[in-house]
Amino acid sequence: MIVRKSSREIEKMKKANKIVAEAHEMLRDKAAPGVSTAELDEAAEEFIKGRGGEPSFKGYKGYPASVCLSIDNEVVHGIPDQNRILKEGNILSIDIGVYYQGFHGDAARTIPIGQVDNEKEKLIDTVKRALDNGIDKARAGNRLTDISAAVQKTAEEAGFSVVRQYVGHGIGREMHEEPQIPNFGPPGEGPKLKEGMTLAIEPMINVGEYEVETLEDDWTVVTSDGSLSAHWEDSIALTDSDPLIMSRP
Repeated sequence: MIVRKSSREIEKMKKANKIVAEAHEMLRDKAAPGVSTAELDEAAEEFIKGRGGEPSFKGYKGYPASVCLSIDNEVVHGIPDQNRILKEGNILSIDIGVYYQGFHGDAARTIPIGQVDNEKEKLIDTVKRALDNGIDKARAGNRLTDISAAVQKTAEEAGFSVVRQYVGHGIGREMHEEPQIPNFGPPGEGPKLKEGMTLAIEPMINVGEYEVETLEDDWTVVTSDGSLSAHWEDSIALTDSDPLIMSRP
């Protein structure tokens, strides 16, 4: 069942997402060649708890860290480790969830580590635009897959593929709520969007084919062909006009 939120609940969700946005800014400043992903995870947990929140991901279905940090061909759910050191030219996908005063916030960003090549710049730019174009379709009266179709069109017009196996989701008192939000498919299908819906829209796009697989750690998802991948996500609320993006500064 899709749960619509009251204006009071959305105000609480904005607070959780404000911590998410600030944590992203902090990690962006810290992420550099020579830094381990474990250092970033520790910094994120300290930051989130220092603002009165809890990392949504830690312990979720056994996930062992506070944030997900995925490098280059890792799509999502990369586990931070002291031996995973960032290098010049990497791209790093950072996924952060925060639980605060009864509600979750969630957002992901893919950032360059130092200088990156043109292909990586294009990939990051495209996944950002795909999200923005998807969010623009998140309006009361539209259908759910209007979001999906906008994401897919943006990615494929740029020459990239859209991951099928992982999707966006509703968010609120639970980190994952209905509905699931695919990043592909024809427009005009699925439930009608209504004011008060709160959604986490999250395109994941690959340079190569869209197929992915999970590593032996049972968490890290990588592209099957070893190609680069990028991930961008925001938590939004549907209003009587433009979508409210809660997880941006």
